[in-house]
Amino acid sequence: MKIQSRIISSAVVCFLMLTSVVFAQKTSRKDADKKFRELEYFSAIDLYKGSYAKEKNAETKAYMIFQIAECYRHINDLKQAETWYSKAVKAKYSDPIAQYYLAEMMKGNENYAGAIVEFNKYKALVPSDKRGEDGAKSCELAQKWKDNPTRYVVTNEAQINTKNMDFSPTFADKKHNEIYFTSTREGSTGNSTDGTTGEGFSDIYTSKHDKKGKWGAPVPLSAPINTTDNEGSVYLNHKMTMMFFTRCPNEKKKNMACEILFSEKRGNDWTEPKLIPITADSISVGHPALSNDDNTLYFSSDMPGGFGGHDIWSMTWNKKEAKWENLTNCGASINTIGSEYYPYVHEDGTLYFASNGHIGMGGLDIFKAEKSGDKFTGVTNLRSPINSPSDDFGIVFDGKLEKGYFCSNRQGGKGSDDIYSFYLPPLIFAIQGVVRESDTKAVLPNATVKLIGSDGSSVETVTDASGAYKFAEKDQDRYVKANVTYTLFATADKHLNSEKAKVTTVAVEESKTFEQNFELVGIKKPIRLPEILYDLAKWDLKPEFQDSLSGLINTLNDNPNITIELGSHTDSRGDNKSNAILAQKRAQSVGFPSFKRNSRRSYDS
Repeated sequence: MKIQSRIISSAVVCFLMLTSVVFAQKTSRKDADKKFRELEYFSAIDLYKGSYAKEKNAETKAYMIFQIAECYRHINDLKQAETWYSKAVKAKYSDPIAQYYLAEMMKGNENYAGAIVEFNKYKALVPSDKRGEDGAKSCELAQKWKDNPTRYVVTNEAQINTKNMDFSPTFADKKHNEIYFTSTREGSTGNSTDGTTGEGFSDIYTSKHDKKGKWGAPVPLSAPINTTDNEGSVYLNHKMTMMFFTRCPNEKKKNMACEILFSEKRGNDWTEPKLIPITADSISVGHPALSNDDNTLYFSSDMPGGFGGHDIWSMTWNKKEAKWENLTNCGASINTIGSEYYPYVHEDGTLYFASNGHIGMGGLDIFKAEKSGDKFTGVTNLRSPINSPSDDFGIVFDGKLEKGYFCSNRQGGKGSDDIYSFYLPPLIFAIQGVVRESDTKAVLPNATVKLIGSDGSSVETVTDASGAYKFAEKDQDRYVKANVTYTLFATADKHLNSEKAKVTTVAVEESKTFEQNFELVGIKKPIRLPEILYDLAKWDLKPEFQDSLSGLINTLNDNPNITIELGSHTDSRGDNKSNAILAQKRAQSVGFPSFKRNSRRSYDS
């Protein structure tokens, strides 16, 4: 009995130990799921990994592998996300979405060829989902855009960026010498760590240009703007008297949804922010931006009634009742099954926004859409180098100028999210060539070359000792401009003028130097006309001989200083006096009024 009793006791202890391990695993997974639902992805990763290491069930392990991949995707660690999605696919995770996200992460990591293969696998698994086909197409375009970038020049604003997240810049003064932006850098309000990002909570910072155009040390805005919550994505009205910004309460608050607040400027300070009521407390809204007249508020939200994750929405200002109303989704041309964020309205009315649903280079790309009545149409990707395989978002323009700022977490940056500047350099065109003599090919110094533009411009230059000429930019004067068609011709002493040449910069999208050479015919012997015959005792120029003079007319029109001699003769019939009169009239019939008045003519009878 004692032996049997010891066996039973051992079995009970083993059962209790096993139950304790299973309970701990379930608790760990339950805690991880809870953190995931609360968007605390950074915290959830360790909990999932701890539970996964002890899990024996293959299906449960596949689930936790996928959840770990999801966490890395949400915190923008694309390399780790790709690794764990690949593991989820190999573990035969039941949902084909793992296959799709594997392709997305490979695309975001700039492995376009590999991503195309994975997108096609997803297409085979879920042929009804257009994202597979669009994903493969986007990879092909991304490679093309990378190999053929636009003319924009992009620079990391290292003076204001840190190893932490720095994003969402907006201009804070009318001269555009000051910006507000969001940052999770050290020194922000509060000492807590955000469970979503693993960094501190974000604050709104300001920086100003000094006299040399360099950014000064960023300074956080004081209370009541910055709090222990996440503040960011700020936008000021055109008078710079009202500030709209996003605030996301931290994990200790009951309401986790982000919201939009506004504050008014009083002297150098901002008033206590007030909430803009938009939707239910549990729905996130953020990334505010205003139309040019400040009467339309654009923002991003995942509220019901949209097309995908987050959509771009708008509301209009009712001045009489002093409230925002007419909540409207910006429509299917803007919003997709994916997510759209960070709206911005250019002074010309164009809407800019970030999206991972439209065809792009990877992650979030920046797009623009033209204003058409009350809607926006013609969504266009800004392409490389503004867009990249990483997340690119939060663009703002310096007024009507082709320059401004945007944000990106692309490789080569200073931190996770960095602020970048961009500008579009002007197109520089030039026209150059050499003027030569047609027979000898000898260069012609001091020849005159004239340039006449379709915009009404006119300028001329002379060739140098080598016969060369050039129309180019000089002292900020652009002789050759974009979208203009030019006519050129060359002249030189004792030479016939050149044939007119055409050069156009219309639709030319890259700086270019055009080559246009000229060859002039030297005047060394008389220019002989074709024989012109008359009826007996007649001097009327017959129609069939008028065409013989067209070449001469063109020559005289192009060479107004040429002296020509017209000779006309009669036969021996008739007396001398009548023949002289007839010859004179025949010569005069050739010299008809279409000749230029300053062309000198003589008549030989």
